[in-house]
Order: sequence, then C-alpha cells, then structure tokens
Amino acid sequence: MSRINKENLGVGTLEISAQARRYIKKVLDTRRLSYGPFIQRFERELSKAHGLKFGVMVNSGTSALRMAVACLKELHGWHDGDEIIVPAVTFVATANVVVDHNLKPVFVDVDPVTYNIDPAKIEKRITKKTKAIMVVHLFGQPAEMDPILKIARKYKLKIIEDSAETMFVKYKGTPVGSFGDIACFSTYVAHLIVTGVGGVVATNNRRYAEVLRSLANHGRDNIYISIDDDKGKKGKQLQQIIARRFSFVRPGYSFRVTELEGALGCAQLEIAADILKQRRRNGEYLIKGLSQLGDRIQLPSWPKYKGHAFMMFPIVIRNGGGVSKAKLTQYLEERGIETRDMLPLINQPYYRKTFKIKQSDYPIADWINRYGFYIGCHQQMRKTELDYIIKTFVRYFEK
Repeated sequence: MSRINKENLGVGTLEISAQARRYIKKVLDTRRLSYGPFIQRFERELSKAHGLKFGVMVNSGTSALRMAVACLKELHGWHDGDEIIVPAVTFVATANVVVDHNLKPVFVDVDPVTYNIDPAKIEKRITKKTKAIMVVHLFGQPAEMDPILKIARKYKLKIIEDSAETMFVKYKGTPVGSFGDIACFSTYVAHLIVTGVGGVVATNNRRYAEVLRSLANHGRDNIYISIDDDKGKKGKQLQQIIARRFSFVRPGYSFRVTELEGALGCAQLEIAADILKQRRRNGEYLIKGLSQLGDRIQLPSWPKYKGHAFMMFPIVIRNGGGVSKAKLTQYLEERGIETRDMLPLINQPYYRKTFKIKQSDYPIADWINRYGFYIGCHQQMRKTELDYIIKTFVRYFEK
C-alpha cells in the first residue's frame, strides 16, 4: 500500500506547473509587474469561460464583491439603508460587503440538501427597500437559478453572483456567473484555481465594466488605466490623455494585482479542466466510500441538471446522529484530516448582535452550523489518501 501523504489531507492545495514557472520567469525577465498582457489574458479567458464579455482582475473575491455592490449602488441610485438578500449560510465576506456600503443584508435560510439559498423563502423577505439578491454558489454547486431569476424579474431586482467557490460549473447547460448582472470569482489560496491572492469581477454590461475598472484603480478616469494607454497616441488624443490621466471621477479602491498573479492565473486556466475533473472524481469516490454511513451523515447531493466543482466536501451529521461534531472533527484532525465549519454566518457575534438574529428563525442554517463541517477532496489527493479518509470515518462510527 502506498504511503499516505498527510500534507494532501488539507482542504486545499496548490499546483505550480512547469508552464507557470515559465510564465513567471517571463514576467520577471520583462520587468513588467503592473497591469499588462498576462492579467489582460486572464481577465478575458476566465470571463469567456463563464459566458461573460468583460472582466477585471482584482486582489480578492471579496474586493470583487465590494466593487459589484459599489457599482450597482452608484449607477442605480441606491440609498443607505437599502437591502440586499443574502443566504444565511455563506462566507462572512458576502454579508460584510453589504454592510461596508451602508446597506442592510437580509438573510434567507438555505436548502437542506444543497445548502444554497432556498428560493421558496426569498419573496417573504423582500421589502420596498430590497434592491438585489446576492446569490452564492456554495461548495462547488450552483444555486437554483430559474426561480431566483423569476423572483428578480418580478420585483426588478439586480443579481450579484458570488461564484468564489463554484467556477466553470453549469446550471442547465449555462455557466455560473452568466445569469446575473455582475459575477464575482476568487483565486485565493485553496480555491479551485489559485493565484495566491486574486479575484475577478465580470459582467456583460459595458457600462458596469467601465465603472468596475475605474473602482479597482482608485476611481480613476478610464482613459488611463494601463501604462500602455498613451503609447502611440498623438495630437489631441495624447493631449486628452495627459489632461485626464490623473483624474479621479469617483471614490475607488486600490484593488490591483501584479503580472505575477496574472501569469499564475493563465497557467491555472490551462489545467482547469483537469483540476475540476479530478475534484469531481475524488468527490464521487468519497460519496461512494462513505455511503455506508449515510444514515448518520448527510453527503453531497445534486440534481442531474447541475454540475459540481467540489471545492470542498461538505458533511452534516443527521439529526444530531447521536454524534458530537466537536469530537468527530477533533478525531479527524488528530489523524491529519483537516476540517472547517460550513461557513457559519448568522451565529457570528457581529451579525447576531447588530441584526438581532435569532438562529431559530433559520432552522436549516442553524442545523448546518451545529452539525456541519467540510473536508478536502482536491485534485492532488490520491486514492491512498481518499481510502484513509473513508476508513478514518468508519472507524470513528464503529466506536
């Protein structure tokens, strides 16, 4: 039997391919770190893969979300105190960016099987102040977009898709990110494709794209974003650039990345299909191996019309299952298997206090917070490690 590599038992991984090393060397050799050809290629290709025309690479998925909210608030005249629908289970950044813009996150409970926002519970949370729905595609599985789109059209709401954990995946043949007004992706460490730090905000709306590009660059006039924007320009055109290239037309951010991240992103895109294929294979292998415990733990499940990226492998103890989550996760951790809570939000001290949240109002989220956690199933896990994970779970429940 092959030796178990305990380093492969974490929730994420990083592959630095030979191509990535060549790209990084090219960046260093050209001495061009600011916005350039690698970032531009990454923006273009990642956006296209999700059915989107325009993309802006930034320093995180959180920054992408923050810019999306800022863009829509500016262009559609949202006021402080207006509301955005947010799922009750998601990474805290999803709600934080709403609060950052003096807007109110309104939480909606999630589906008990997919863990994504429950469309059947959205309408009763809509008020006259509701301006958008923040749809989060969690754990690698798309949210149920058809009913969400129907609700958005009925109430004339914008849709921001938080696709940080679910990239390249399709819902009824259409890729995530292409359903809403603005899509946000993350390439942070342990994500599906990794650039160290990084994210992309993308859209099919040209005006949104212009504002998003400006926001990422301190609110700068789009006439001068790249150091190449004045090359080859003459006469009145050059005069205009000189006059406006230090002009800032809105409050913005410094959310830029370097060509190094762009180079890593381009190399990752070239192996993205293989990464997702192996993650899916590993996820399905774990489901098969752990199915003998199906009466004790709930394993990932999804309908045939959805794909799954398996950014992680979520598990929820059924009805308490007579099992202590704390003891189970400690048992796993002591044997080298890394665990994480399933993105608790409504029980976070700030949100519980600020918005007077009663967890009993969100029974599914509360159940997930009490009994849910996830482990890794990334592409570098071999059969040896997967079998070890399965056997470790079985041994615990045999106790």
